[in-house]
Amino acid sequence: MQNTVRDYQADKNKIKDFLNEFEIDTADGYKASKYAKQLRNLANREQTTLVIDIDDIALVDPELADAVTENCRRYTQLFSQVIQEMLPELKDKEVQNKDVLDVYIEHRTLMEQRMHNNTEESRDPMNRYPEELMRRFELYFKSSSTQKHLSVRQVKAHQIGKLISVKGVVTRATEVKPMINVATYTCDICGAETYQPITSPTFMPLVMCPSQDCVTNKSGGRLSLQTRGSKFIKFQEIKIQEHTDQVPVGNIPRSMTIWCRGTNTRICQPGDNVAITGIFLPLLRTGFRQMAQGLLSDTFLEAHRIILLNKSEDEEIENKELNEVELADLFADKDLYDRLAMSIAPEIYGHEDIKKALLLLLVGGIDKSPQGMKTLTTLDLTGNKIGRNGAQYLAGILRNNKTLLTLDMDSNYIQDHGAEQMASGLKHNKVTNFFLPSHIGLP
Repeated sequence: MQNTVRDYQADKNKIKDFLNEFEIDTADGYKASKYAKQLRNLANREQTTLVIDIDDIALVDPELADAVTENCRRYTQLFSQVIQEMLPELKDKEVQNKDVLDVYIEHRTLMEQRMHNNTEESRDPMNRYPEELMRRFELYFKSSSTQKHLSVRQVKAHQIGKLISVKGVVTRATEVKPMINVATYTCDICGAETYQPITSPTFMPLVMCPSQDCVTNKSGGRLSLQTRGSKFIKFQEIKIQEHTDQVPVGNIPRSMTIWCRGTNTRICQPGDNVAITGIFLPLLRTGFRQMAQGLLSDTFLEAHRIILLNKSEDEEIENKELNEVELADLFADKDLYDRLAMSIAPEIYGHEDIKKALLLLLVGGIDKSPQGMKTLTTLDLTGNKIGRNGAQYLAGILRNNKTLLTLDMDSNYIQDHGAEQMASGLKHNKVTNFFLPSHIGLP
């Protein structure tokens, strides 16, 4: 993309046309607007989050899509401003459940209208309502399908301000706490309200009243923070670390700080494999951290979209149901029984009789009681042909099934290979000569 100065007003017109006119094909073969209905839901407070797909923008205007990817923070503000201007026209019913901030905004708007009706003077610009206070929705971007997921090690300085996707494992997640977005102050002398938009985790509260009355009269009004009139959002900070396969030999895994706001909080927990799309931004060090040697600023990723990779794989498996034709073809296969048996521990050659016995045990029992409670299925397999492959059989069964498998082996094998089996994930019960999974306590 060429480094040219863009006309943001022209881009706002393109954004408005895109939101109004972009259509997708439905299952019935008709055209339907993708974002018009969502905007109407935002206006009626039936929806709080709007996700814009970069691929949709690229279909209409590839240059605009590149500009959004390269300067995502700026275009997030432009999209939010355009949507905020469109919402009053799309609102067709009153909000039923109003919160404290709704009542506050409605009261202040009514007071503003009365002041303009009584006098022709415009209100003090310092006391005008900031757009962050009036905005009651969240806007996020979905990265392009052609964009590759980066490792933490591959994120460099030239990607500051860009929309990127990073893969890693969550190592730390803080509690969800309120973060102030707009601070509202009231003067103790003139009564004017002052608003302070806040974009950083730390801020310096205002002390002196900046209204025109206090400045002209030199009264020196003091400001008091009004928490009921301020706007707070949910905030959570998480740490991700690159996967082991992404770490070069002899290096230490690198980590990255992720900021989650609003609906992106409480999505992942420590230990989850995630793919996060967000804006890579710098953060100036404050306080005593400025005295430390090193860089002047830290970096973090402002999350726009968080995908749980392990959850998406499970959902993909659950949603992948066979239709009637595929089921008929599957049942017509004469080797279905053998194929199902061989799918158990495929890394072990032979032992078809043991695999078939395990298969029959898996599909032959029930895992629900008559009252509907799900129970733990127990599989008991007795014999002296299991050998040193017992742990792998156990791992194959427990991989996708919540079962308890007990393997009964002869005493000679236990004496010769007991330590080896225990090291591979089994515990030996000396009373029953059974081997149990290591995470299950012995009686």
